[in-house]
Amino acid sequence: MTALWISHVTVTDPEAYGRYAKLAGPAIAAHGGVFLARGGRYVQLEGRARARNVVVRFASVEDAVACYHSAEYQAALDHARNAAERELVIVEENPA
Repeated sequence: MTALWISHVTVTDPEAYGRYAKLAGPAIAAHGGVFLARGGRYVQLEGRARARNVVVRFASVEDAVACYHSAEYQAALDHARNAAERELVIVEENPA
């Protein structure tokens, strides 16, 4: 069953976060991730607002988790660790 990788981000260091984004996109794509939303318009109805929201679809929860733990993604994440405040959750999609 497909899964969504949902990330809410406040960028604190745009230069370093840009390096993360350059590496993260290819790492995610290499693991079958397809971007559905990336930093677009949003409406915050509850909770803490983050200026950047990203949604990626993977073939499964396991594929999304494998991507996160991959050497390629971890190398990208090294640039984001001190460049942003982030929350990331992986959620299995329910069939319609």
